[in-house]
Amino acid sequence: MTRGMIAIMLRAPFVLVAALAAVTAMAQQYRWVDEKGGVHYTDTPPPPTAKETQKKNLKANAVGAQENYDLSQAAKSSPVTLYTHPSCKELCQMARDVLNKRGIPFTEVSATDEAKLNELRRVSGAIGVPVMMVGRQVQTSPSGDAYNQALDLAGYPKAGVVLPRRQAAPPPPPANPAPQDAGAQGSGTAR
Repeated sequence: MTRGMIAIMLRAPFVLVAALAAVTAMAQQYRWVDEKGGVHYTDTPPPPTAKETQKKNLKANAVGAQENYDLSQAAKSSPVTLYTHPSCKELCQMARDVLNKRGIPFTEVSATDEAKLNELRRVSGAIGVPVMMVGRQVQTSPSGDAYNQALDLAGYPKAGVVLPRRQAAPPPPPANPAPQDAGAQGSGTAR
């Protein structure tokens, strides 16, 4: 046997122990007191004679709980705003899905009143939705590729780097939605 093979064989148990420790650290933890008053912390359920049994939901350490640096920097320098309308179903959901899949926090503005429609007009020059603003970039083409390109240019992490989000569409307005222009095009526009 060569020295390299011996070194690998000696390291293998340590790697296995480290992997098992990581899995164990994420398992359910219990705190319980035995008959003699001793406090125990275990990853297995306590015996039936245990007193003061508590399930502990231990989170990852502080390093694992930190926000992704690239995400936080991009969100500060190029916040994302998505303009939608309740009548926009598929295309607006596609835009939401792109952002959620990449784990990107965003503000959604549902252009349902005159003030929000005027804001959308000021931002994009029209009232068609969806419109995605990434910092100062305005993306009016309802395309996953176009949205991803704008997000890439702003420095947002790619899909899979941060945990996905589950931000849903805002609730529809209670009554009297904004009038729609007869020039509306397709299911993705509110004109």
